[in-house]
Amino acid sequence: MTTQRKLSPLSAAFSLACVLSACSAANDVSTSGTPYPGYATPDCTSAGKCTGAASTGQGAGASLPDPGGTAGGGTGGMNSAGGMNSTGSAGSPEVPPVKEGVFDWRDAVIYFVFVDRFFDGDPSNNCNVSGAQASATTSANYLGGDWAGVTQKIKAGYFNDLGVNTLWLTVPLKNADDVTGMGTNGDSHQYSAYHGYWPKDPNATESCFGTEDELKALVAAAHDKKLKVLFDYAMVHVHTSSDVYTQHKNDGWFTPSCICGAPGCGNYDTRCWFTPYLAHYDFTNAATRSFSIDAALQLIQKTNVDAFRLDAIKQVDPSWLAALRPAISTQILAKQDPPQRFYMVGETYDFQNRALIASMINASTGLDGQFDFPLRLRLVEALLMRSTQNNLTPDDLSWSRNAPVGMQGLAQFMDSNDKFYASSAVMSTFVGNHDLPRSIHFAEQTLPSWLANGMNPSAGDGKSNAWTNPPALETDPNAYQRLANAFAVILTNKGAPLVYYGDEIGMPGAGDPDNRRMMPWSGYSAPQQALLARIQALTAIRNAHPAMRRGTRSTLQVDADLWVYKLTTKSGDAAPDTVYVAINRSDADKAVSMLPTGLTELITKQPAAASVTIPARETRIFL
Repeated sequence: MTTQRKLSPLSAAFSLACVLSACSAANDVSTSGTPYPGYATPDCTSAGKCTGAASTGQGAGASLPDPGGTAGGGTGGMNSAGGMNSTGSAGSPEVPPVKEGVFDWRDAVIYFVFVDRFFDGDPSNNCNVSGAQASATTSANYLGGDWAGVTQKIKAGYFNDLGVNTLWLTVPLKNADDVTGMGTNGDSHQYSAYHGYWPKDPNATESCFGTEDELKALVAAAHDKKLKVLFDYAMVHVHTSSDVYTQHKNDGWFTPSCICGAPGCGNYDTRCWFTPYLAHYDFTNAATRSFSIDAALQLIQKTNVDAFRLDAIKQVDPSWLAALRPAISTQILAKQDPPQRFYMVGETYDFQNRALIASMINASTGLDGQFDFPLRLRLVEALLMRSTQNNLTPDDLSWSRNAPVGMQGLAQFMDSNDKFYASSAVMSTFVGNHDLPRSIHFAEQTLPSWLANGMNPSAGDGKSNAWTNPPALETDPNAYQRLANAFAVILTNKGAPLVYYGDEIGMPGAGDPDNRRMMPWSGYSAPQQALLARIQALTAIRNAHPAMRRGTRSTLQVDADLWVYKLTTKSGDAAPDTVYVAINRSDADKAVSMLPTGLTELITKQPAAASVTIPARETRIFL
């Protein structure tokens, strides 16, 4: 079955609405094959490897591994008619081992702390922007979360207990925190800069979240607890109320005012403005680029932060990233003993164009990885929605559906995905984030009508119910089990898996800003407690088993509802390890026939029976 994707919900118009209403700058979903300016789109064919990746102005990057074409039924021994045989294997390119004392980002488990919505540790710094609107469940105003609150939760052991080891914090830069901006596409609500994506002074920190010393104390407290800290970094633009704009608007520091998508303007490229009040930096200007790079370096030096999440990276001229990476190496890392790896992960909001995503990944001159939007869409469809239609054809920008159904299609895609990106890439895998409806609602027994509109609801933004008729807390325990299964996939496979705050308890919420409600800290229902306990169990198992973090996956058994795979470290690994994972998306128990005998199940901590059955909506892990 083949369908065409309707672009209106997630087109350039949605990108602009996201900026105005506090999404992460620009969430343009590109469906054209046009290369990102300055980067060469890899030429990926079923017969050869991807070539032409990540040209950043300092020489082309290494060619990318073969993505695995889908012609003739795809890779890994699967086809649309049947299951995958026991010889199907996903490639896992060799990655040089890191030096002793250097953090291996393949071991990262990231937790996204949306600072303003997490915990209010100091009411004295709370901000209120006149005119910013609120609903019964959320707000477009500041709600009081701050760095002091995050530090309290760090010291209380919340993140260690959850099993994460990296904290992604919203943008810490000084924002235009005393103004509002109106939405677009009929959205007349007024929004504040609580999200951090309207920077005003890149050399100062946001007072609504606390003092600079409190930010430093947060990072220090995290390091004391063996946690890394990753800052969201917004470098695309600056608010027009900024002194930077006032002083340099006629100096060539900014591209001409031309709103993205308007006639004669770019379509979310490196030149157009997201809104009339967000002036787009022109990083082809050396002075502009030096100013921005210096601000980034100072932030790293002052706070001792470990990583950046680079917002809307495809809208940034590649000369900026090409200059930042060597500057960090020479001015920051060279002074460390031993020098660490400063992880930089990009946001390119695109569910199908893996070539575009891959084009910016280069360990020497570009990104370490990107958020894996194509995988997220398939996780939602296969495990939460339990879709019975064919999966999307990988890399087909017309959004046809010719890949196998359910878990079989997911397994096929992940086999291809493992080989698609550069061998050194550390992609961040995720189920939910701050620009998408809360994941729990995709897992309801019947997909809610506000999510079911459009031909690809898994890519929907949920804005229709962001302000009216917001969803309530889900009460069906089955939905929480399905969400746990989705987390099981990303927590048992390579990458840097992400937990969006509140998803560990199945927080409800429609589109932005309803998906950014204040984090509750008590009163969890039994299904919420069960989900939290399952994620804690999964992270503990992952942290104990290197095969999940850097091993090779081989599928042993797969059909539309059941996926059984083996993970094993490479020959010669310092910690040899093999585990088996079985995930059942069905509402019925499923028998497993391909496991060896004499195993122990790690979630229930019981010896495996001679005949193994995976309960409905459950994951089992065997050693």
